[in-house]
Amino acid sequence: MKLLRVGTAGAERPALLDAGGTLRDLSGTVADIDGALLADDAALARVRAAADAGTLPALHPAGLRVGPPLARIGKVVCIGLNYHDHAAETGAEPPAEPVVFFKAADTVVGPDDTVLVPRGSVKTDWEVELAVVIGRTARYLESHEEALAHVAGYAVAHDVSEREFQIERGGTWDKGKNCETFNPLGPWLVTADEVPDPQALGLRLWVNGELKQDGTTAQQIFPVAEVVRYVSQFMTLYPGDVINTGTPAGVALGRPEPKPYLRAGDVVELEIDGLGRQRQELKGA
Repeated sequence: MKLLRVGTAGAERPALLDAGGTLRDLSGTVADIDGALLADDAALARVRAAADAGTLPALHPAGLRVGPPLARIGKVVCIGLNYHDHAAETGAEPPAEPVVFFKAADTVVGPDDTVLVPRGSVKTDWEVELAVVIGRTARYLESHEEALAHVAGYAVAHDVSEREFQIERGGTWDKGKNCETFNPLGPWLVTADEVPDPQALGLRLWVNGELKQDGTTAQQIFPVAEVVRYVSQFMTLYPGDVINTGTPAGVALGRPEPKPYLRAGDVVELEIDGLGRQRQELKGA
């Protein structure tokens, strides 16, 4: 299923994109798309049954904002330097273990919402990423099979980063990762049954129409199953938590000088096979 939330910011309602590409209203079937829904097999079965029956009312998409596909996100766990080619372009050694950091849940915005260039920023960068959405509480998972069984679905994430704040201002990466609007998510939460192999997905990103990133999740150093298993050794993952699994080569940081960092007025578009497409215009904060 392709689950999404539509409407003005803070007042989104649940919806579904059916097999024929028609947007369907889920607000009469479930309260919202969140961790509680993803953990409720009976509720998900009702959604599937309603979708299969073709009885859900259609929504007219014209002028309708698409919000983040997931409400009340608990935490956003991020994995850094998780593609062989991205590690190489930044001059970093491939990590022996996953590099873990966090984004605040309030960085998450809709897939086509405006992205703000922070005040004082000269190194705002782009990163297309596969986001993993957790559907079952996960603690100390032992195998890759067990890890994938705890995944509810997948989405497109844009891990926007301010490299000066991240790398040159001391401390951890968090200052460059948590600026307002720095995690567009969606358009859809695609349930795991529709993504048979998360290691066979193409990822692409354009800036002002120029292709900048063109990679595949097959290049991940730590595949999705290992990322979920590994993270569960250090923290409990709850339904509705999100894991951003890293970005392929092609970011501004890895380009020759002068590096083409983002500026107000730029347009970024990104997509992942089967998971949909995003488009953001940038403006100054």
